[in-house]
Amino acid sequence: MRGCNGYKLVLFICCLFFGVSTMAQKKIANAPKIAPALLIKDLHTLQKVIVQNHPSTYWHTSKDSMDIYFSAALAAVKDSMSVWAFRTVVASYLANIKCGHTSVLFSPKLTKLYAAYKYPQFPLQLKVWKDSAVVIGNLYTKDSILKRGTIVTAINQLPIKPLVDSIYSIISTDGNSINFKSQVLTNNFSGWYKARFGNTDSLYQISYIDSAGHAKTTSIAAYVPPKPKKDSLSKSNVVSSKTKTPKPAPIKKWTLLVDSTANTAFMNLSSFSGKGFRKFIRRSFRTIQNRGVKNLVIDLRSNGGGEIKNSTLLTQYISDHSFKIADSVVAKNRGIRKIPMSSYLDVMGYALAKVMISKKASDGGFHINRYEKHYYQPVTKNHFDGHVYILQGGFTFSASTLFTSPLIKQKNVTIVGEETGGGYYGNSAILIPNIKLPHSKLLFRLPLYRMVMDKTRPKGGGVIPNVLVEPSSYAIKLGVDNKLEAVKKMIQEKN
Repeated sequence: MRGCNGYKLVLFICCLFFGVSTMAQKKIANAPKIAPALLIKDLHTLQKVIVQNHPSTYWHTSKDSMDIYFSAALAAVKDSMSVWAFRTVVASYLANIKCGHTSVLFSPKLTKLYAAYKYPQFPLQLKVWKDSAVVIGNLYTKDSILKRGTIVTAINQLPIKPLVDSIYSIISTDGNSINFKSQVLTNNFSGWYKARFGNTDSLYQISYIDSAGHAKTTSIAAYVPPKPKKDSLSKSNVVSSKTKTPKPAPIKKWTLLVDSTANTAFMNLSSFSGKGFRKFIRRSFRTIQNRGVKNLVIDLRSNGGGEIKNSTLLTQYISDHSFKIADSVVAKNRGIRKIPMSSYLDVMGYALAKVMISKKASDGGFHINRYEKHYYQPVTKNHFDGHVYILQGGFTFSASTLFTSPLIKQKNVTIVGEETGGGYYGNSAILIPNIKLPHSKLLFRLPLYRMVMDKTRPKGGGVIPNVLVEPSSYAIKLGVDNKLEAVKKMIQEKN
């Protein structure tokens, strides 16, 4: 089989069957079931749409291997299944495309339905990387054993590595980069654990390493929020219906802090999307210029992407040379083919957009010429010429790597942290409609363009930092941001 790793294929098949059978045994109460014949039809619809439209179906995984993965998905549907269980089948198949923008979602209606089955849930929040899992939160706050910084080695006698690999099999990422999967799992460990293994266990056996380095085992109950006590509903505690509950302050997606003593500005960007971004960037670099800042730290560790025009603008303020978006941005066809009627109206806008922005080239593909041929010039007013430190990690994805791409070899730029989740060579994105499967009503994201940022780069991994700083249980225990501290140390030593 060309391009098919034997171990990965066996893992996929085992995880797929294990996940489905587990979910069948651990039913979500009152979850509706769908007949297998209808689910099989949805799988065939899924495959047809992917093959006809996805620009990178066989970019990382051969056709022979994808056909085998599809056969395994069909074989997993032996009986009526809940949409929850079927989602695992679809996710497992899509993950093998190795495209982080290709994933499966519940419809809004189903999202509300399954939100009711959130509890009971696995009570620990874990930071996951490589073969490690460390406690970063515990819903039982008074637990003196499984506290922040504790290394977990197994759950219910299943060692962390095969457990995590099983969950990874249903998370999509760009190429072979694991860091994106690690961060996605870290962001919602209990949710992904539930998706793979169910959540009806009333007690979890946790194997861990204690503070003295000894291997130990303890048990922790599944978490269910306590019901409010009757006393809490006394008249003195009842809030009047006329009383307005204050809304929490919105979380800022972009911030700029200037440390004059260190001659350093800290810019935190959690997204390249949102109204007001361009104004924020222009105002920030004006401030940086006026304050005479010599060091700029840009934190992209929580930035999953956004609008290309915004990431490009930021690059223009830093780049010392002209640059283009990519060597190639191409779609398979001008429209969108084999779309089920359930999604026809929802995707027509995307099809029209493709017609407007694409032009057929001699290779038969439909290219966005502006992205391939237009060179962007550095901004002259308030351009930053000092030293730039880019903080990145597994969740640095999509437009975030697009921002970094022209700066990788620039002498005044230092990239610090871990390999990005977004591809170093390229990715599939631009236009991403949600396609609804007619019977299960599941949605899957379908990117329509394949982007090669630099054709001379190796394909399959993310952006590698100049200075590698990995997570550590010690830093987690102390609550220390070791990546940021590493940058501060470099600035101090330089000054």
